[in-house]
Amino acid sequence: MLFSAVLGIFSLSHVLSADGTVSYSERRQLARFPAVTLQNLFSRRLADELEEYFADHFPYRDSFRALKAAVHFWLFHQKDKDGLYYADGHLLKLDYPLREHAVLRAADKFSALYDTYLQGMRVFYAVIPDKNYFAAAKNGYPALDYRRLEALLADRLQEMKYISLFDCLELDDYFRTDLHWRQERLQAVVDRLAAEMGLPRDLASADYDKVALSPFYGAYYGQYGLPLPPEELVYLTNKAIEQASVKIYGQNDPAPVYDPAKFTGVDPYDIFLAGPVPLAEIENNLSITEKELILFRDSFGSSLAPLLLAAYRKITLVDLRYVSPALLGELLAFGTQDVLFLYNTHILNHGEMLK
Repeated sequence: MLFSAVLGIFSLSHVLSADGTVSYSERRQLARFPAVTLQNLFSRRLADELEEYFADHFPYRDSFRALKAAVHFWLFHQKDKDGLYYADGHLLKLDYPLREHAVLRAADKFSALYDTYLQGMRVFYAVIPDKNYFAAAKNGYPALDYRRLEALLADRLQEMKYISLFDCLELDDYFRTDLHWRQERLQAVVDRLAAEMGLPRDLASADYDKVALSPFYGAYYGQYGLPLPPEELVYLTNKAIEQASVKIYGQNDPAPVYDPAKFTGVDPYDIFLAGPVPLAEIENNLSITEKELILFRDSFGSSLAPLLLAAYRKITLVDLRYVSPALLGELLAFGTQDVLFLYNTHILNHGEMLK
């Protein structure tokens, strides 16, 4: 009788509750009720889609996810939940072991781009360490061999100049509940890039106004399940950034460098350059030079690019996760630009993510 009562109560709760469309804690769209057709009815597709739909819209779903996390950590004393763990005040996600074939695959893609489009240009590459570099090993978790990763890249990218960023960052330069770095903590990175790429010294001394948005909950917060205090997302702006215009590939209307309206969307980090897009161009009429930059990047580059604007008239951002290198000859005119490949270690360790 108790079992039947529980089923009845939760079934009634589900019927009476309106379906949501987005899970903000998990940063994704929720499954919709599937279309019931004869073709779906006599296949596994309908059953699979129904199972996904009911799981996504289960009553008090987030509360049960928190209960599951509490059981993982507090009852069973497990050190991680689905690869996610808490250490030194940060949420981190394990990325282990080093997948050498994937790193080499990424390096070969960069090398092929160089051979096809970039010969004779000033080409640099840099690696952004993930948070595990600062916390995993000392807290008893497995960590990548980061020196080996650098060696693999160096062997395949001898025609490019390497810029090391590992000593420019520390754990608190990243969000506590997210994988990304904090834009307001990137001055040492900007200084290193300026020195190695021969950029004007004015870049390192640029003045910015800070704008703080809150509450910010990172991508790991929802996956963790247990409550943690919110953070602030801070972005840096000045006259040059505010007047700059952004052209997104496939969109007719120009976009701003920062769009605070996206802070309340599925991923608040999308305020930087409209989030993940295949191709974007930032034009800055107040640049102190006529130089241009092509930045091959992942999502980390979205928050760094505005801090390089003072040195470049135009910055073109290319995300190889969403655009094929074979199309770049039709989309871009390669010539006298500086080129920077900037990727975090997670992307490099999963090089198959790049087209």
